[in-house]
Amino acid sequence: MTESTFTSAYDRRLKMVEDVLTGRTELGGKAARDLAVHVLRALDHIPERVR
Repeated sequence: MTESTFTSAYDRRLKMVEDVLTGRTELGGKAARDLAVHVLRALDHIPERVR
């Protein structure tokens, strides 16, 4: 039996940004995740018509 877990769209976006940060910088772990949260917060506040 397979067990499925729900992952929100926000969590998927957060993981994607975190992966980019860890892959392109020397940041790791908590620092990359904290910065990813700030990046997503900033992107989410850009009006849709501007994006």
